[in-house]
Amino acid sequence: MKTSVRDGMLARMNRRNFLKTIAASGALAATGSPVASLAATKTFRLIPAKTGFALGQNNAAQSDLWLYNNTCPGPLLRLPQGAILRADVTNKLDVATTIHWHGIRNINEMDGVSGLTQAPIEPGESFTYEFPVNDSGTYWYHAHNMSWEQVERGLYGPLIIDGNDDPVVDHDICLMLDDWRLDNNDLFHAASLGSLHDWSHGGRLGNWLTVNGKSDPEFQVKAGARVRIRLINAANARILRLRLTGADAHLIATDGAPCTPEPMQHVTLAPAQRADLICDMTHDVATLEEVSGRTAYAAGHFVKHPALGAASAPKTSLETRLPAIPSLAAIRRIPIHMQGGAMGNLSSARFDGTEMSLRDLARKHKKLWAFNGNVGDNSRIFAEIKKGSVVSLDIYNDTAWPHAMHLHGHHFWVVSDDPTAELPSGQRDTWLMQPQERASLVFISDNPGLWLFHCHMLEHAASGMGAVLAID
Repeated sequence: MKTSVRDGMLARMNRRNFLKTIAASGALAATGSPVASLAATKTFRLIPAKTGFALGQNNAAQSDLWLYNNTCPGPLLRLPQGAILRADVTNKLDVATTIHWHGIRNINEMDGVSGLTQAPIEPGESFTYEFPVNDSGTYWYHAHNMSWEQVERGLYGPLIIDGNDDPVVDHDICLMLDDWRLDNNDLFHAASLGSLHDWSHGGRLGNWLTVNGKSDPEFQVKAGARVRIRLINAANARILRLRLTGADAHLIATDGAPCTPEPMQHVTLAPAQRADLICDMTHDVATLEEVSGRTAYAAGHFVKHPALGAASAPKTSLETRLPAIPSLAAIRRIPIHMQGGAMGNLSSARFDGTEMSLRDLARKHKKLWAFNGNVGDNSRIFAEIKKGSVVSLDIYNDTAWPHAMHLHGHHFWVVSDDPTAELPSGQRDTWLMQPQERASLVFISDNPGLWLFHCHMLEHAASGMGAVLAID
């Protein structure tokens, strides 16, 4: 598609039009018009800046990170469902940045994708994000300009939207997990950023696990407490497998959306995915561990503290109402053939209108991945979709690596013809595609705009694994 069409869509998608669209949309304004109650606006101030922060073992020197408000992770943003989030951002970095509100079914021009939905916020400049938050759940925010570097340096934070029907708990604890690559001095390994090996393989993997910026933090809870634990994987590429012992745990939500409650001891989180657990303490200490490798790494302890008093949250059974998957009779199918990377079968692909060998793509442009033979970027519309359609992204991961596929502005159902596939009961905004896996991500295109669909192994996205979907 010609760039002029994209420019024309962007010109029409100004803030006034989007607010009118959303106010009239039952899908996004289920709690009423998002512009009706200015009193429901909650304002935050976020300042991305260079910050010294100690990551390694005790007495480790401070690494040079990029953080929001000098904290790791950034400040917890918490609002009630149906409110309006206002974030005043002032960029104190030496490079341009933006903020993406991951999982929020957002107004398109507030989505924070540099070069697609907004111009980047240049050093010293300010920008205000303002949008309704109509879906309760666990979300997060992170930089979306050169994300492979800016997120890795620490530009992310948690975002929680409280719902009126949330389960009653004694404690609500959010855990943001990340793996950092440290050098022999326990300092952030900046020199290895942009490694072509990482970009062509599984992405940038670290060697040091933090939870809320700490190693193996402790959380004090009431004896016999009912605890809601919100897990967020903020790693660039690490797939986390978490084990909880010492508590009776049930999974109640994934990626901010409710799922059928199910007992759990292990949960797998691809980059950007979230999981909400309701945990009833059965011992004085409950332990969370990361167990994806041969060695288990402590990720946090929940410890009974007598001074907190007795637990009061009722241990009622957990029930969830899930939205039904729409009829697939008149579905719009969009096939996506994922290729590229090391040990792959991609010999050439189109980039910037020119067919190039994979060797030249890698050496000259650091491009290594493709959808349907096209290297993805923000300047090319992959598919035009009519508003209100039922759409299926029919994906074939024809690569040697897993990919965490994220769709902006929507939630989707995961459908597969494989009877052995373990499919989620609820909706997702990020889905882990294993090598040679086929799956269909089904969504209703009820949110107009230019939306990015990309791998959240952030090095993969930077090197071509992405596409723009235009819903008009």
